[in-house]
Amino acid sequence: MKFKLDENFGTRTQQLFKAAGHEVKTVREQGLLDFADVTRFSPTQTDGIVVIRVPLHPSITLLEQLVVQFLQTLTQMSVEKKLWIVESGRIRVHESETEEEI
Repeated sequence: MKFKLDENFGTRTQQLFKAAGHEVKTVREQGLLDFADVTRFSPTQTDGIVVIRVPLHPSITLLEQLVVQFLQTLTQMSVEKKLWIVESGRIRVHESETEEEI
């Protein structure tokens, strides 16, 4: 699967995606701004959008835990045409007019 990561994801975090067999590019590399803005990039018009929410000044350990949480969930369900909000301990899934929490 291909991922576009926010410029705030460092090389170490990008390696988690690559180690799981995914292709990774950053939004900065591709000149995309406000990629999580669903008014500009509707999840239903894409292969899916995932936003990983972290507190101000998160540790690298917390960020890596959230990425692993996301990647594990991705093996069980598809993100296609959905918006996933990944937070510590939960993932909110927005699908058109519905919202589901896993």
